[in-house]
Amino acid sequence: MTQALRAWLRAIRPFTLPASVVPVLVGTALAFHDGHFDGWRFLLTLLGSMLVQVGTNLVDEYTDHEKVGSQGKLLAPYKVIALGLLSPQAVHAGALLSFGMATVIGLYLVLVTNWALLLFCAASLLVAYSYSAGPMPLGNVGLGQPLVFIFMGLLMVTATYYVQTAAVTSQALLAALPIACLVTAILVVNDLRDMEEDRQTGKITPVSRFGAGFGVGTFLLLVGGAYLGMVLWVVARPALFPTLLVLLALPQAFFTTRLIISGETRATLNQALRSSAQLHLQFGVLQALGLVISRLLSVH
Repeated sequence: MTQALRAWLRAIRPFTLPASVVPVLVGTALAFHDGHFDGWRFLLTLLGSMLVQVGTNLVDEYTDHEKVGSQGKLLAPYKVIALGLLSPQAVHAGALLSFGMATVIGLYLVLVTNWALLLFCAASLLVAYSYSAGPMPLGNVGLGQPLVFIFMGLLMVTATYYVQTAAVTSQALLAALPIACLVTAILVVNDLRDMEEDRQTGKITPVSRFGAGFGVGTFLLLVGGAYLGMVLWVVARPALFPTLLVLLALPQAFFTTRLIISGETRATLNQALRSSAQLHLQFGVLQALGLVISRLLSVH
């Protein structure tokens, strides 16, 4: 692997990509459960979602380097500009290329489904770019958690389902709710880790504003809400009992919670951040698998 390729792999932050993969898996699995599956649309939706995530990461890298006072921040290993591995211009161009490719994919999916999908695609790209960029980055004014909950949870799952079925149903929203909770929980852990740094740089998050205790409580509420939502969904629709496979991810949830509660050091919270991402991935894959199994059982 060349040095340039290693630098780009650092810049796109592959460890964050499951956050863009899981909603597509769950939305597609629910569509399959309801008798709809188009492999080509699934692959394009997956690629488009990942490209938006990559673009968001690159914009964050670029704007974080350019902003005044960034030199005083702790240097994460993926900060390729500060490490001299890539130029700011290259990273910015990479972000625009990622968003451009995602736009082409989105327009194709709009053509084969319905113009209504265009609203979601346009809003997603706007929020993804504005999260870290612009005169008032949305992630710096306390909007990060609600935006992630809506766009990387509720809307991403339901939009994926729409690509397959050309419909939005209450069941799609119910399937999306746990994923929205758990992807937001990742951001809460990130905000806990960066709380003091955010306060020093003036970045507003719920955690930097209301304190670590509020952050821990929010994390517990989100994780508990994800599991409660799944259980209530199965109670309402017993045929979905295979989705209770998500209970297999409970050890990961308990492990992450212990790390957060005892998170007195940045190293511990870094571990908690990775663990919360693993929880989101495990839960989402198990939920999608449960939906597929439920469909297979219903046709036999």
